[in-house]
Amino acid sequence: MTTTRGGVRQRRAQAAAEQIPPQVEEVDTSEAEEIEREREEAEARLQKKKKRSPEEKIEEDDEYSPWLDVLRVLSFLILASCALSYLISNGETFTWGMKNPPKYLRTDFWTAKFRGPIYLTPAELAAYDGTDESKPIYLAINGTIYDVSANRRTYGPDGSYRYFAGVDAARSYVTGCFAEDRTPDMRGVEDMYLPLDDPAVDSHWTPEELAALKEKERADALKRVHDGLLHWVKFFEDSPKYPKVGYVKRPKDWLEREPRRPLCKSAAKGRKRRTIPKN
Repeated sequence: MTTTRGGVRQRRAQAAAEQIPPQVEEVDTSEAEEIEREREEAEARLQKKKKRSPEEKIEEDDEYSPWLDVLRVLSFLILASCALSYLISNGETFTWGMKNPPKYLRTDFWTAKFRGPIYLTPAELAAYDGTDESKPIYLAINGTIYDVSANRRTYGPDGSYRYFAGVDAARSYVTGCFAEDRTPDMRGVEDMYLPLDDPAVDSHWTPEELAALKEKERADALKRVHDGLLHWVKFFEDSPKYPKVGYVKRPKDWLEREPRRPLCKSAAKGRKRRTIPKN
């Protein structure tokens, strides 16, 4: 009975399958033709490229011109140069025509870097005081020469610090007498920090006490002179704006040849009498 039922089911399924007609997938012939045509054209181009003669390859390469790329690069460089000039000059110019360019754009800065330090006599140094605009402005302090051309407005002939240009005026940095003390001779500068002698006031100390006091006062005054000059030496030494270019050349006994200078009036006015000690 089971076998009979199974056979019946199998025959029914076979009959149902025979009644369903087979489905045929329709293909768009126009699309297929287009795909086939593109494939054939691509293959033809590839074959043609492979079959080119050396002469044809040279002619094709000759058709390329690099001038357009060169023009693009030059245009970019010009625009970049204008923008950089405007930025560095703080809006002064687009074409690097700065009146006072930064030191790294000046030829004398790079020349000094490669040639080493220069040695100038006081007479030679005087030629770099800013009166000749074709030359840099040099000043010296404590024997070392610095290029201050970056601040020509201040150190030039019309500047407030013109007295420092073209000379070693170390003394004036401490005394403040710019016009009078244009010399590196520091002898006697400590007097500006020493009290004035007054017999009426000085009688409050014994001779021994007064001698010890004067010795201490002089030591303190010399230290103040040293510290005052050192401040300006370090100022120029550490300044990225004013490069060191060389040294002043002098005879070893130059100081002995110079007459001892009196203390300038402005510095002398600051001297006071000693203060009487309180008991």
